[in-house]
Amino acid sequence: MRKPITLRTWATPLTIGSFLLMAATGLLLFFEWNTGLTTVVHQWFSWFFLIGVAGHLAINVRPLTSHLKSSGGRASIAIFTVVLAASILSWGQITGPQLERPIMAALVEAPLSTLAGMTHRQPEALVRKLEANGLIAAGDETLSAVAERNGIGVNQLLGLIFLTE
Repeated sequence: MRKPITLRTWATPLTIGSFLLMAATGLLLFFEWNTGLTTVVHQWFSWFFLIGVAGHLAINVRPLTSHLKSSGGRASIAIFTVVLAASILSWGQITGPQLERPIMAALVEAPLSTLAGMTHRQPEALVRKLEANGLIAAGDETLSAVAERNGIGVNQLLGLIFLTE
């Protein structure tokens, strides 16, 4: 007879496995070695970590409440709450994530001729490259218009324009 599936049978293994994944992808992101799907995996699989931790906390609610009654437990919650609150603010700094959306919006609405200049190409050469990849494009069209007409995502189109062959 099979053992029943309980909270304990899945919460701890899920917490451990997802923690290892979050730690590994977090280190890769920290050292900016985030080729491939590292960022996507880190962002989306963090939900599994949160689910595992919630289950783990549900199993260990009494030890948790006991720990939170101690000054060390309360201090750890207070410190990390302050760090979280502080991390939400930019403190006058301009950060990469703040810049990503406006830069992406500007690129998507820029004409191909402008993007060609950014890549040190003539507009005709960029249009030929896109046509060689089976796309219909004109130098005066915006990236979003080319993407919409050809039924592809703007990221795929940006990859064709900016990534080397």
